Amino acid sequence: MEVALKKLFTVMPLIFGIGFIAPLIAQTMAAWHWEAPLGLTRIAFGLTIGAAWGLYATLRGRWV
Repeated sequence: MEVALKKLFTVMPLIFGIGFIAPLIAQTMAAWHWEAPLGLTRIAFGLTIGAAWGLYATLRGRWV
């Protein structure tokens, strides 16, 4: 169980980026009536940013 939790917590920033940051970006864009660039949907744009930020945080070990 300890090993499973350690593996889960190592990818937690990526999960947070996809599961929280991406919908937050999409909802914020919808509330402010912004369109996503490059013909993407708002959620696809949010997933792109959230996944990239989460992957960066996972690899670096910090968000900033």
